[in-house]
Amino acid sequence: MIKSYEECGGINRPGDMELPSKQAVIEILDDLLSLLFPGYFGGIKVDKANIRYFVGSTLSSVYSRLVNEVEKSLRYLSKHFGIGSEETCRKRAKAIVREVLEKLPEIRAMLIGDVQAAYDGDPAAKSTDEVILSYPCILAIATYRVAHELYVRGVPIIPRIMTEYAHSITGIDIHPGAKIGRNFFIDHGTGVVIGETTEIGDNVKIYQGVTLGALSFPKDDKGKLVKGLKRHPTVGNNVVIYAGATILGGETVIGDDAVIGGNAWITSSIPAGTKVIAAPPKLYYENSAEK
Repeated sequence: MIKSYEECGGINRPGDMELPSKQAVIEILDDLLSLLFPGYFGGIKVDKANIRYFVGSTLSSVYSRLVNEVEKSLRYLSKHFGIGSEETCRKRAKAIVREVLEKLPEIRAMLIGDVQAAYDGDPAAKSTDEVILSYPCILAIATYRVAHELYVRGVPIIPRIMTEYAHSITGIDIHPGAKIGRNFFIDHGTGVVIGETTEIGDNVKIYQGVTLGALSFPKDDKGKLVKGLKRHPTVGNNVVIYAGATILGGETVIGDDAVIGGNAWITSSIPAGTKVIAAPPKLYYENSAEK
């Protein structure tokens, strides 16, 4: 193995470049979820008697640990891409983490709407408690909403660790760069893909197997992918997208109040209030007894 490390680089990192710890980031995420959903996530019983101590101690711990991981990611960004100064990484990390933690009440307010949307939108849901504890979309969306705040502040690696961790558990792939409005519900969830530059309005409901993806990837003169362009669709308010639908392209806009039927393949904009239904396949029956 040592010989392999020496001869084949690329997937082994030398000790002089410290990267964020995946395990540490996941543990921090778990603590953040326990703050967002006290009594539901985490192993500590929370009640009126200990709530202040729980919040204070958890926030303090998260702050110090997340600052360390964000600082590592900023140093990586500076050393590899020349973005920012290594000397200021610690100061920037503290400012970023403070801003993200101050956003937690706002994130929590968004999540209350997401939970209610799931309960209201699923006749099988018996209570919001059941939704929070068992629905994969709540874990995926909550993780996204935290990771997005790090992403928009220019933190590399960590937001993807968070959302891909949720992806591995739930089967729901939401890029932290996507912009998602209020009262968002993903029913069932398995196989949903929401790309980096996707924009989703308020009160949107999507089902399993939906892809909000890129139509194509433009390349530069050297044949390398051009990054930073809008590649994924925009979905308006009050839209429903049924199972297996695929919506592609940065110029594709789904208008408000549209309904996209199951297995539809869409690469151009859909006007507001439109229902799109994929043509049913033709079925051919063969009677083996006639052969």
